[in-house]
Amino acid sequence: QVQLVESGGGLVQPGGSLRLSCAASGSIFSIYGMGWYRQAPGKARELVATITSGGSTNYADSVKGRFTISRDNAKNTVYLQMDSLRPEDTAVYYCNADIGSYTTRPYWGQGTQVTVSS
Repeated sequence: QVQLVESGGGLVQPGGSLRLSCAASGSIFSIYGMGWYRQAPGKARELVATITSGGSTNYADSVKGRFTISRDNAKNTVYLQMDSLRPEDTAVYYCNADIGSYTTRPYWGQGTQVTVSS
């Protein structure tokens, strides 16, 4: 059984920073692409950032220059450093990873709430 467990969400003031973590565990043979998505109330889930197994990154235009995605392959963990946070960044953030286990398929974390408010 493969699990993705997120941590690091919370309440922060505009202009502040948060760091999200997502650790994969279970019967894992390999992890391919990893990423972060978010869903605000009443809106569709949207891509925030992705990172390949080789470290190539991709960001949504709305977070470029403010968010940084990284991964530690030895720890099966992906991170999202979020700086200069804005109220419009408020959402539930979900971790996603393509994991090779007994089969290869995408997995999702349970989500972590990020609220940016004064």
